[in-house]
Amino acid sequence: MSLAAQLAAGVAELGLAIAPDTQKKLLAYLELMAKWNRVYNLTALRNPREWVTHHLLDSLSVLPHIQGPRVVDVGSGAGLPGLVLAMARPDWQVVSVEAVDKKAAFQRQVAAELALANVQVEGRRVEEVALAGGADTVVSRAFSSLADFVGLTRHLLKPGGRWAAMKGRLPGEEIAALPGEVRVREIIELSVPGLNAERCVVLMERG
Repeated sequence: MSLAAQLAAGVAELGLAIAPDTQKKLLAYLELMAKWNRVYNLTALRNPREWVTHHLLDSLSVLPHIQGPRVVDVGSGAGLPGLVLAMARPDWQVVSVEAVDKKAAFQRQVAAELALANVQVEGRRVEEVALAGGADTVVSRAFSSLADFVGLTRHLLKPGGRWAAMKGRLPGEEIAALPGEVRVREIIELSVPGLNAERCVVLMERG
């Protein structure tokens, strides 16, 4: 099965409507990642099939649980899930925060080459990022503990906004350690096509 067929099958299994042109753009993103990965080690995975599963489909699995139109991805690494969400929803504005220079540079190159006009890459620590008006959703994928995540990004969330933390297995101890002014709105199990691992997203809001 080609990577295009693998992606299309995974998108269908997730029940998402992702246009063929957008799917081509997602695969072009992986090609750029492969090119840069030879020098910059953006991902430890080496098999492109795993990239489709662990990077693209994993990022897309959270799409139905993100509210736009303004989304901030914190500690985005090579742009996951932020750039993937931006490609899937060109009507959203996505701010991707990544403090490691080489990873932020890669994201800027992707945004330029794939003409992602709705992406803003912030190559700095999240504490230094200011966002007038705040975000509808602040998302992270394996960024930190839940308490650190909400603590470091509280200033980026607009009133009525939500945090979305992508996790592996249910982080019971992290949930128990959340500050009193943050409440868990919902915990949703994510089923990622081809990924034999527990995945969930913890949705939180100000209490």
